[in-house]
Amino acid sequence: MTDESRSRAQEITQRAIASFDDCASERLMTIMKSLTYHLHQFAKEVSLTTEEWMAGIDFLMATGKISSDKRNEFILLSDLLGLSSLQVAINERADEATESTVLGPFFVEGAKVFQNGADISNGAQGEATYVSITISDSAGEAISGVAVDVWGADADGFYDVQYKGDKLFNRGRFLSDDEGKVSFWSILPVAYPVPSDGPGGELLRATSRSNMRPAHIHFALAKEGFRQVVTHLFVDGDPYLGRDAVFGERDSLVCKFHRASGDETATEAKLQTSHYEIQHNFTMARI
Repeated sequence: MTDESRSRAQEITQRAIASFDDCASERLMTIMKSLTYHLHQFAKEVSLTTEEWMAGIDFLMATGKISSDKRNEFILLSDLLGLSSLQVAINERADEATESTVLGPFFVEGAKVFQNGADISNGAQGEATYVSITISDSAGEAISGVAVDVWGADADGFYDVQYKGDKLFNRGRFLSDDEGKVSFWSILPVAYPVPSDGPGGELLRATSRSNMRPAHIHFALAKEGFRQVVTHLFVDGDPYLGRDAVFGERDSLVCKFHRASGDETATEAKLQTSHYEIQHNFTMARI
């Protein structure tokens, strides 16, 4: 840049930032001024060319076009850039609640409600897994009536909404009972690649990055009066732990999935067959 163009660039940045001076919302003004400043600094730092700028615009347009009510490519892009995990870390509070992590692109509002003990796999391929969780507050008191959304991939690493058609599997909502418990049948999670058929996948290929996520089950816990928990449970021993493409792992969320050979005293026939089991305690902080 010449001295004249550098001066002109600085003037443009100052004017763009000042354009938000009359914003009625103090918080929105702060965000937009900071965003504008850092965007302009980025463009100057890398000497962004017109071709590169247009490629970025096209990339964002493609991200919007592939997004739908069943897949949010913008969330995936945020995940892949580490912004989702960073935002979670910034907003993490110093309490004893279960650690949160990324929501991911395949959360679906209004999942079917199941009773405790139900099988949510709905024909999905995978090894049967019995999940039992207990939800309590920081004092150890059980929390009843917590809405618990659960979702996960099948044995091929795909979520229900990635298939054609409207069949939902390995997804559901539960309410914790008087003892704060929720239990259900699912399938053993496996490591899988993030979707590669859109802009997110193109970005990973262009930058020679791994597209793999360690095996996990998603959970979202919500009840009025408590801070929401959006989290995973990861499978201990998964080779991709520490190399998550979306930087979502947390040591406290890594759990043992035990192989059970069957319990002859169990009243449920399915519990008497070979399967995996996991038990975990979640903690929610009061607001």
